[in-house]
Amino acid sequence: MSTVMQAAATWIKKIRLPIATKLTLSFLSIILLSSLIFTVVGIQIINNRIIAEAQERVRNDLNTAREIYRNRLVHIEQAVEFTTVRLFMADIVSGDIRQEYLDELIRFKDSEDLDVLTITDTSGNVVLRINNPTVTGDYQGRDELIRVVTVTHQPISGTVIVPVEELERESPALAEQAYFAFVDTPMARPRPETEETAGMMLKAAAPIFDAEGNFIGVVYGGILLNRNYEIVDKVKGTVFQNVVYEGKDIGTATIFQNDVRISTNVKDNSGERAIGTRISEDVYDQVVLNQQPWIGRAYVVTAWYITAYEPIRNVNHEVIGILYVGILEQKYTDIQDQMVLVFIGITLAGVALSTIIALWIARQISQPIKNLVTASRQLAEGNLDAKVEMTSGDELGKLSYRFNQMAEALRQRDERLKEFTKRKIMESERLAIVGQLAANVAHEINNPLQGIVTYSSLLLEKDICDEPSRRNIEKIVTQANRCREIIRGLLDFSRQKKPVKTLTNINALLRGCVFLVENQAQFHNINIVQNLDESLPMIVIDPSQIERVFLNLIINAAEAMSGGGTLTLTTCFGTNAQNIEIEVRDTGHGISIENMEKIFNPFFTTKEISHGVGLGLAISYGIVKEHNGEITVESEIGQGAKFIVSLPIITKVSEEDESKVENPAH
Repeated sequence: MSTVMQAAATWIKKIRLPIATKLTLSFLSIILLSSLIFTVVGIQIINNRIIAEAQERVRNDLNTAREIYRNRLVHIEQAVEFTTVRLFMADIVSGDIRQEYLDELIRFKDSEDLDVLTITDTSGNVVLRINNPTVTGDYQGRDELIRVVTVTHQPISGTVIVPVEELERESPALAEQAYFAFVDTPMARPRPETEETAGMMLKAAAPIFDAEGNFIGVVYGGILLNRNYEIVDKVKGTVFQNVVYEGKDIGTATIFQNDVRISTNVKDNSGERAIGTRISEDVYDQVVLNQQPWIGRAYVVTAWYITAYEPIRNVNHEVIGILYVGILEQKYTDIQDQMVLVFIGITLAGVALSTIIALWIARQISQPIKNLVTASRQLAEGNLDAKVEMTSGDELGKLSYRFNQMAEALRQRDERLKEFTKRKIMESERLAIVGQLAANVAHEINNPLQGIVTYSSLLLEKDICDEPSRRNIEKIVTQANRCREIIRGLLDFSRQKKPVKTLTNINALLRGCVFLVENQAQFHNINIVQNLDESLPMIVIDPSQIERVFLNLIINAAEAMSGGGTLTLTTCFGTNAQNIEIEVRDTGHGISIENMEKIFNPFFTTKEISHGVGLGLAISYGIVKEHNGEITVESEIGQGAKFIVSLPIITKVSEEDESKVENPAH
């Protein structure tokens, strides 16, 4: 992963784009990424919220459907109870069944919309069926409701499954109403049966008492739910208000007998009620087998719905059916699609607006940078009058201000440099002329001066002069020799040769210098201490020129100590290990601060007139500079002086220096 990222970063660096484009692309990348994330997350949150709201609504709708279902069952129980209080019920139980009794019970059954109204004795034997008065005497004591009433003498109601035989006894029309041939339904569980003959009934039973309060029989009644659409349509009208969405009912309700729709307002592909169709297997497993409610998305006959299912139980708490309500999912799907379009539209509008803002911001940032680049190019091409207009007070404005300051400083520096260079050129030309003139004059003077020294020395050798004349001739010789030294030093200074460099051992070179001077008279009372670092490498120098530098420093140190003291010679690596330092320290009278500033100037000396012309240190300074080195001095009055020569560590002789060594004439 890191290799891929590094490759991507390298590729990005190779792309040559204007900074405005890079800024715009950066802004757009951030905007698009954040917009994409916000859109996806927002849509997901809204979708989840819509689904959650739909599920919460369908859960509440199921509660309402359950209440409507229970209210209908309570109404049946109340109707049955109202039947038991009639005065002629004792006559009917005792066998005195009159036509007026029968007519009144028929009117009552029809007014209460009951499908069944039957009277039994205390043992559960049928005394009178209102639907079929001719069929009596059959035993109903096995019915769970009648059994409860005969034991408790209390009314009871519930949902029951009525076998086809019982429905036939009540009315052949009820048996026909209860019958369903199964309709093939997508996603339904496999089932070997192909039809349903039993019926599901809302049923109630109540005890009959005589005038003395004795239990004398049971009345039971009920409505068959198969193909009875009263409850489901009431749920649809009450809960969903019969709203239609794109030709489909927005809400539906269903009563299942086991897994078969026996009462529903769900439509099939032909537009008819989808009775006889069956529930999907996953819902059946959850509600019937696991006996738990189902709230969620489910496929209902021809479309997807947000659904709620709960078990319908008999008086023994056994699951015998399912109560269902559902809301068409398409409406919420369309809402989700609309929200997606709205979000995408908002995102695109935001991206467009952000792009405009990003371009404006990028221009505000890039334009000052372009101005800086243009001014920098002009400055690099030599236009020191280039300026950048300050357009803001931010960092770019400060950068423009600093650029203008820099340009002005460069312009002033250039003017000073031009003036300094002009002055130096004039001085160099003047010095060159003076040097050439001095060399010519020295050469011309040197010949007659040589004659003066020669002839005055011959006069001293002949004993023809008196004592005053001899002293005068001796002064002539002395001053003539001094003139010769001045001329020789002047010629050496004006004719310094380029160094002929070769690999040289600094320590050996320094020991050779000590060997040359240690037997001289002025060194007899001087203690020479050598602290030489033997790990120093050989470096490329001109040994004769550097030897001259060392001799100058050693002799100057001896003269500064007036023939007595300690001379310490030290070699070591420099602080950066890129050079070698040679230190010459004496214990003489030291050098004053004002003299230290002039000590390397030509013809500057603090010695007596007859002891030097002030060119030794100037020549040494030039030699060290020719070697790309440095010579410095440290001193305090009365504490001696310390001269430090620093030479670069170069261990390979260049081709140019090799040619000089092989061809010294050049």
